[in-house]
Amino acid sequence: MKHLLIILSLFLFSFTVISCAKKDITSSSSTTTDNTTTTSSGLFVAVGDNGIILTSSDASTWDNRSYETPSRLRAVNHANSTFMTVGYTDEIILSSSDGISWDSIRSGTGNLRGVAYGNNKFVVVGLSGHISTSSDGTSWDNRTSGTSTVLYGVNYVNNQFVAVGGQGTILTSSDGISWDSRTISGQTFSLYHVTHGNNKFVAVGVNGWIVTSSDGISWYNESSGTTNILTQITYGNGTFVVTGRVGTILTSTDGTSWDNRTSGTTEHLYGLTYGNSKFVATGYSGTILTSTDGISWDNKTSGTTKTLYAVTYKE
Repeated sequence: MKHLLIILSLFLFSFTVISCAKKDITSSSSTTTDNTTTTSSGLFVAVGDNGIILTSSDASTWDNRSYETPSRLRAVNHANSTFMTVGYTDEIILSSSDGISWDSIRSGTGNLRGVAYGNNKFVVVGLSGHISTSSDGTSWDNRTSGTSTVLYGVNYVNNQFVAVGGQGTILTSSDGISWDSRTISGQTFSLYHVTHGNNKFVAVGVNGWIVTSSDGISWYNESSGTTNILTQITYGNGTFVVTGRVGTILTSTDGTSWDNRTSGTTEHLYGLTYGNSKFVATGYSGTILTSTDGISWDNKTSGTTKTLYAVTYKE
């Protein structure tokens, strides 16, 4: 009987140890540690010269997904489960479902500079006031813009398309088909991009020019504090961020008062997006910068010296 009790005690002790070990292993596998690499389901995609396409889940490590084209890819967007990028040199539109494999879906559409998605359609803009729309990203229809001025950028913000371009051109449309020209109070320069945040439209362009609007119809000049060319604007985390030539970065919470930030580079910055709780800027010679607040910026290695003109993020 004594021997039986000893054997039974040993068995219960072994079972307890094994059970605890299993519990520890399970807990460890579901807990992130400093030595564990986690990845987001989101994806950053940057595009630029000679068909360069880079992808990254964290904006720190980038993979080359380049498409064989001499085209200068000037804009990229993700919407409706599709990445769409447009080319300036050989008039190309590329699409991808995953950001990795890309297909040429149209060429000969004119030199394109911007792409947006809203109200169940894609809109692309470019030289000579070119505007085309597509409900599926494959079949495209040319639209009448009412201008022959180059359109540098388009965005779908606050339930309407807004296109901006040369000589202070601003066009708005609720459906991407019929467009109205808007006027700006005061001096005008070329505008490159537009966004919406904090109940305000904000567009940026040449000579440090910034204009704002509460309704997208009437636009007014603001003081940026710089004469550098401003190329891109986005809104995230309660902050407007603007990129520009010679490493220019501006931030504002209201779109009216602007602060000049130190980017750590003198390279021209062209692309900008906000995703995964960070701002990502791209530019000349493969420059990629990231920031969580728009104020302090870190330089990342892109693996290319080609100019990156645009970047977007997919959740």
